Amino acid sequence: MKLFDSSQVRYNTGIHSTTFLPIQRTMSTPEPPVSRSRANTGERRQEILHTLASLLERPQSEKITTALLASHLKVSEAALYRHFASKAKMYEGLIEFIEQTLFTRINRIAVDLPSGLAQVEATLTLLLAFSEKNPGMTRVLTGEVLHHENERLLVRIAQLCERLEASLRQSLRLAVTHGEISSDRAITVQANLLMNIVIGRWHQFSSSQFQRRPLEHWELSWTLLKPIVRI
Repeated sequence: MKLFDSSQVRYNTGIHSTTFLPIQRTMSTPEPPVSRSRANTGERRQEILHTLASLLERPQSEKITTALLASHLKVSEAALYRHFASKAKMYEGLIEFIEQTLFTRINRIAVDLPSGLAQVEATLTLLLAFSEKNPGMTRVLTGEVLHHENERLLVRIAQLCERLEASLRQSLRLAVTHGEISSDRAITVQANLLMNIVIGRWHQFSSSQFQRRPLEHWELSWTLLKPIVRI
């Protein structure tokens, strides 16, 4: 069972629409044999993370405790701790999923789109679409559910956002090389501005109890932003 099915989410690359495909091995990289016990462990870990993410999607969610999580899974808290040493480790598992999903697709964008500006647009749309498709993950990305957990989780989210901003800088530099942007003097500021817009939309989505969609009026917003990026 996949943790999340993102196959229905699309983003506008500026050239064509590309479907978010679930991360999977190709025919050339077959799945190695896995023992039944290891497979069961992996499936149960995914089930725990899936349930945690589902609980986070509740707009008026109560505080998520291991007792609440265990009750939804119909297992004991001790059973949870056989798979995760702590609730912080469960959140870490969600962050790992976010990182793998986003950077796999960002790397694909870099390969598929020769235009730096098209890469920027596709990356921004990806970040907003991922949030819209996965409301529970948005609360992890904003850090709001991590404040009473281990401090390292907030540090890891900050590092994730820094890596995303670095990807935007790389695409902006490519745009300068191709003459799409007149100068590289403001690339750092431009990338930071764009990342802050994404983070702001994540927060708005969460604080509105998932009513204000991250992709709301996005095409018009990008049209207004593009001249600023081209400075």
